[in-house]
Amino acid sequence: MLFKEMLHTLKRQFPWLLLEGEPAVDMAQNESQLLTALPLVTSDVLEEFYYTPTNPLLNETDMNRYQTSGTSGKRRKTILYSPADEEAYLRIKLDVFKRILNGTHYRTAMADMGTGHAEATAVDVFRALGMEVESVSFQLPIEAHIERLQNFRPEVLYTMPSILDRLLLASENPAAYGIRHVILVGEIASPAWRKRAAERLGIAETQITDTYGSIEIGTIAYWAHEVGRYVFTEGIIAEGVSVDVLGIEMDPLADKQEQVLVLTSTVRDSFPALRYVTYDVVRDLRTIDIDGVLTPSFQSIVKRIGPDLKHGEKISIYDLEDVVYSHVRDASIRVEVKGNALAVYVYRSQIEQAVLDSIRTDIENRIPAIGMMIRARLLEGIQVMAGTYEDAHHRTSVKNKKIFYT
Repeated sequence: MLFKEMLHTLKRQFPWLLLEGEPAVDMAQNESQLLTALPLVTSDVLEEFYYTPTNPLLNETDMNRYQTSGTSGKRRKTILYSPADEEAYLRIKLDVFKRILNGTHYRTAMADMGTGHAEATAVDVFRALGMEVESVSFQLPIEAHIERLQNFRPEVLYTMPSILDRLLLASENPAAYGIRHVILVGEIASPAWRKRAAERLGIAETQITDTYGSIEIGTIAYWAHEVGRYVFTEGIIAEGVSVDVLGIEMDPLADKQEQVLVLTSTVRDSFPALRYVTYDVVRDLRTIDIDGVLTPSFQSIVKRIGPDLKHGEKISIYDLEDVVYSHVRDASIRVEVKGNALAVYVYRSQIEQAVLDSIRTDIENRIPAIGMMIRARLLEGIQVMAGTYEDAHHRTSVKNKKIFYT
C-alpha cells in the first residue's frame, strides 16, 4: 500500500488520529514531511481512543482479537487484526524466516514459547516452509520441554530467550538435541548472551537469529548477520525521537546514539500504526547500504521506557547481560530493584565470589546510567549474588529478561 493511500485509509478508520485543533495535513508534502507533520500515537492516545469498549472495530465480526498486558487503567489491551492484516503478517513472517534460514532445507521445527500472536502463527509459517512442526507451551515443567526436544529433535527452534535460558540451565549437554538454528522472539537478546547460547548448543553464532516484533505492529525487524545490525521488514517506516517529545517525566537519554523508536506500518489497517510510539529505546538508528539498497537499520534495542517510570527503566538489560556474559558462560540472570537497591542474581551451578565482584565492578564502570544513578544517590549500590535456579518460579511468566520490582 502506498504511503498516502495508507494515510487516507487510517484517517477513515481512525478519525481521531488528527484531533480537533491540530493543524491540517498538507497531502502535497512528501512522505517525510507528511510524517513529521502528524502527531505521535502515544499510550495515552491509545488508551483514550483504541483500548476502549467503545472502539467501533470491536463490532466487526471478521476481526481477530489478541489480548496483551493491561493499560494504566488495569484493563487488558485488545489488539485487532483484520483478514488483510493477518495475511500481511503471515506473508512478512514467512519472508523473514526464509531470509534467516537462507535456503537451508531444514525438515523439522519446534515452537517453544508463550501464548499470543507469534505463537499462534508460528506453526502455520513453518508448515508453509515445508517443515514438520511441533509446539510446546512454556507453562509445562522444563522436564517436559527436554523430553519433547529429545524425542522430536527439531533442527529449528523458535523460542524466547527466557525459555532458552531455562532449557540450557536444565540440560547437561544441549548440543545433543541436534538443534541447528535458533530463531528468537519476544525479548532483548544481547550479543554476548547469543554467543554463549550458541556455544552451549554447539552451533555457530550466526545460527542464532534474533527477531523483533510486537503484537501491535507484527514482525518489525530481524538481525542480519551479514551486516551485524537489525534491519526492518516490509512496510515499516522507522523514526527515532527524543524523550522530551513524549510528554513523560524522564531525564534525557544519556547515550547520544539512543532514541525512542516510533513506527509507521503501511500494511496494518485495524491498528493506528501511524507514528506509533513503541517506548523501546534503540541505539544507532540509521540507513545503511545493503547490496546497493538503502535500508533502515539499528544496532540494538537497549531497554524499554514508559509513562510510569521507575529508576529501573533507566537500566538496560541488554548492557547488563553483555557484562555478565563476558565473565561467565552457562548462566542466567535475574535483575531486581527493591527501593533504591539493585540486585543482580547470577544462576549457575558454581561461581566464585571473585567473579561476582568483577561483574559488579564492570557493571558500575561500563554502564554509564548505573554509575550516574549511584553518584546521584538514586541507587544505593549494586549487589551481584549467586542464586539458586528454580524452574517452577520462572515458568509462571514467559518473559523474564526484564527488571523485577520487589
